[in-house]
Amino acid sequence: MALSQQEREDFLAEPHTGSLAVAEGSGRAPLAVPIWYHYEPGGELWINTGADTRKTRAIRAAGRFSMLAQRTEPTVRYVSVEGPVLSIEPGSVESSRVMAARYLPASRVDEFVEFERAQLGEHVVIRMRPEHWLSADLGG
Repeated sequence: MALSQQEREDFLAEPHTGSLAVAEGSGRAPLAVPIWYHYEPGGELWINTGADTRKTRAIRAAGRFSMLAQRTEPTVRYVSVEGPVLSIEPGSVESSRVMAARYLPASRVDEFVEFERAQLGEHVVIRMRPEHWLSADLGG
């Protein structure tokens, strides 16, 4: 069964590891990678990622991407969104902190942000407006 608009937005707002997919050009299947993402119902979806990664370069070239969030318990449920990139901005300590707090226990956030800033290099925040939605709950 397809989810209602409210159900799909609420589900996407939960902290699932997303599967990001973006076209890489002719002769190639889309690049698909796991990634943390942030979304609030009615708003934009955003990711915080390396400034010069393969996915960032592909997103810049394509101008759009898709994201899938799913679970398998207590029922199989998924939401997939696709849409245009609204902006690509320099990342910040605050954007890193917001993302880390979504996925990690509070006691690990500062450690992760320090690691990310010191070891993973410059980051960007990529914002996307969900334009096309697919969703289903395959439970009984």
